Amino acid sequence: MIIESPLELIFPDLFYRLRAFAGDHDVFLKLEGFNVTGSIKVKTAIGLVEDLERRGIARPNETVVVESSSGNLGLALSLVCAIKGYKFICVTDPNANRATIKGMELYGANVIVVEERDSVGGFLGSRFKTIEQILQSEPNAVWVNQYANIANKNVHADQTANEIACEFDKVDWVFVGAGTTGTLAGVSERLHQKFPEIKIVAVEPVGSVTFGGAPRKRNIPGIGTSVRPKLADLANPDMVVAVNEERTVEACLSFVRDYHLLVGGSTGTVLAAVQQLAPEFARGDTIVAISPDLGEKYLDTIYDTAWVEENVTVPEVKTQEQTYKGRRDRGRRSDVLRHSRLVS
Repeated sequence: MIIESPLELIFPDLFYRLRAFAGDHDVFLKLEGFNVTGSIKVKTAIGLVEDLERRGIARPNETVVVESSSGNLGLALSLVCAIKGYKFICVTDPNANRATIKGMELYGANVIVVEERDSVGGFLGSRFKTIEQILQSEPNAVWVNQYANIANKNVHADQTANEIACEFDKVDWVFVGAGTTGTLAGVSERLHQKFPEIKIVAVEPVGSVTFGGAPRKRNIPGIGTSVRPKLADLANPDMVVAVNEERTVEACLSFVRDYHLLVGGSTGTVLAAVQQLAPEFARGDTIVAISPDLGEKYLDTIYDTAWVEENVTVPEVKTQEQTYKGRRDRGRRSDVLRHSRLVS
């Protein structure tokens, strides 16, 4: 394989078969962490920048691309902008790991770390305020806005969802971590068309407000929000699962021991949700989970005992009631199932 650009280093068909991962059920983990910059977000970055170019907004050596990111998209945009000739400003927060920030800077990005939490205890609202200030002071700045930009959804409908559909003749369950909800919205839209009976499960941390949860402090980056993204209106999941951060760490550590691969916090959260719903899987179901990135960037955080003891706590209410809603519009089961086993 000979490449002409690092942006060709995207691997669409990597699925790790996890035998008997959820009870007796195998799970196919779609590995996105081997893509260039180490995550699924390189697809998003290319899609967002190419959307600017199609609309005639981006001008090389002149346009300043601006985005809010907890890390992975910022790193991906840093590379894409460097290759295409755009300046890039990333607004992030203290939860972003140092290795990712260093990588963005090496690609030429200007990284702004917001220290002040927003009104609900997160950083996203504060990051948005900083972006507003940049747009007012920098006349050539353009915010690609992964949280509301339809291009974010479309790239994952056209790529991530189709990659899953091409690999399997039938898919019954897909688990997707919910951050900006771009991946979730794109996958949900396209795979519901391809497999009408599929169940799309949105996974978020306890403390995320995206699907109506109560806000609380969170420390694991890359999943969940403190401000509901506009793209969430298009996400249309069949179920929503909330996982506490302690369970996420446990899932990451057990996955290393049992399946010998370091995965990121978003993946750990998704894997915890898969195991939680294992009793609902039927014999012969094809179960797919999306792994956005790998775990090497998190060795000093979720894989570090001292960091976990200081930053990851069990919620005061140890059994968080979580609601899973069926999609009534497709004539499927409309009852509301209530579970209290995720937060333990």
